[in-house]
Amino acid sequence: MSPIRPRKPAGDATVSCVDTTRTYRISADDTVQALKGVNLDLHPGSVTALIGPSGSGKSTLLRLLACVDRPDSGLILIQGRDTARMSRSRRVKFRRRRLGYMFQNPADNLIEYLTVRQHLRLAARMRGVSLRRREAEDLLERLGLAGRANSLPRQLSGGEQQRAAIAFAAIGLPALLVADEPTGQLDHDTVGDVLDAFGALARAGVTIVAATHDPIVAQRADRVVHMVDGRIEEDQ
Repeated sequence: MSPIRPRKPAGDATVSCVDTTRTYRISADDTVQALKGVNLDLHPGSVTALIGPSGSGKSTLLRLLACVDRPDSGLILIQGRDTARMSRSRRVKFRRRRLGYMFQNPADNLIEYLTVRQHLRLAARMRGVSLRRREAEDLLERLGLAGRANSLPRQLSGGEQQRAAIAFAAIGLPALLVADEPTGQLDHDTVGDVLDAFGALARAGVTIVAATHDPIVAQRADRVVHMVDGRIEEDQ
């Protein structure tokens, strides 16, 4: 294990954060610096686990990578695009076309009135790709959801909801999939199914980064990055 201290983005990285900072104002006279000069490169087809105590900056970093928020300073390059300089509308469009974002609560990743199959059609429209029926059926079969294509989210178990969210994110093979505690509410057997799905996406070239407290996720990741007090302390 060694500290990582890059100062230039890697040319072959899907994502490069350079000296990235983020501060939140919690009152008129008080602020909290959530990220303090983060430097991180994420490469195509890799699975990275972000670990660290609550309040270490993991979720803040994920929100920046997912183009939900912008940093106060520094660069965030995704496929060479400087997302930190994008307007809100451009970030929304970029996120829909090139990114996937999974929330911690499985139900929050899905739209309650759409079936699993309708989620896939919506994802294809947002990403500007065509979705062949056979492609959708193959994806659902790989994720163990072949018999759930016509089910609404409330009719799915927590593990099925999370795998449906992965399917939703996988259409069109996004450049980056960002996941916040993707296994936090799942049982042991279902965790393995979700991580198998992540592995299949990574082999297809998707870059995956997940904030987690789950040691199984860290064990299965290609790389573990430890955050403490808004900084990256270790990279292994």
